[in-house]
Amino acid sequence: MTAGREDETGGSISGGPIDFDRLAVIRERFATDDRFTEVDDQPGFAPERLVCQYNRQLYPERVRSARLEIVWFENGDFSLHYHETHETGAFDHRWDRHPSGHNTRDHIHPGPDAPTPGDDTTHPTDWRDVLSTVLSEIEARQRGFWTR
Repeated sequence: MTAGREDETGGSISGGPIDFDRLAVIRERFATDDRFTEVDDQPGFAPERLVCQYNRQLYPERVRSARLEIVWFENGDFSLHYHETHETGAFDHRWDRHPSGHNTRDHIHPGPDAPTPGDDTTHPTDWRDVLSTVLSEIEARQRGFWTR
């Protein structure tokens, strides 16, 4: 496959092919992580993604579900989309590295609604550091539910 997730205009977010080997490594690591109850690579609705369902025990009752969707490209581009479903709505946040007409290559679309354009930022170079940063930010959000 040479195209990835489509952006809001219907175009691919990266010109590079999907890095299925990298997604397989991430799947193997997350499959044994208690934060996730299910890690599904190449689901029918998103064959270029790894979809990781968070353990509901990490959230108060008003959060019905939470997931992290990951797409990675061989050229180093990526998009990580965190989504929560709430009783009264949703929360979305994305970390992206890809060519963009609305932001610099590295950017985020911050919660609660992941607007476009997003905010320009700088992501770590190493993919493991990107994942660590994203997981830490999500964990801080999860802790925030319990400290209010």
